[in-house]
Amino acid sequence: MKQAIVVRADLGMGMGKVAAQASHASLRAFEYADDRAQRAWKQGGQKKIVLKANSERELYELNEEAKAAGLPSAVIEDAGHTQVEPGTPTALAIGPAPEADVDAITGDLSLF
Repeated sequence: MKQAIVVRADLGMGMGKVAAQASHASLRAFEYADDRAQRAWKQGGQKKIVLKANSERELYELNEEAKAAGLPSAVIEDAGHTQVEPGTPTALAIGPAPEADVDAITGDLSLF
């Protein structure tokens, strides 16, 4: 089991902001997973990877692919209190889900 967290690299967010947005995405996607996937991921060490998206469009396209594949996913839209405008999509998490299923969607992305 694995979770991929995709963060927009085009926004120029500081590393603390990136960490916060990635954390929000991870938790929300986890909440959308079924109990079996949650348990398996937790028992397997909660494997995660953080990847780059280069645009808002790319983030939403990846989310649509995840939904079409039946994988839990969540796009985070920032509240706008610090570095980006309110409603700006900043991050996406896909999974926890079987590693091959997550990699089929995110395997071509670069590490953040």
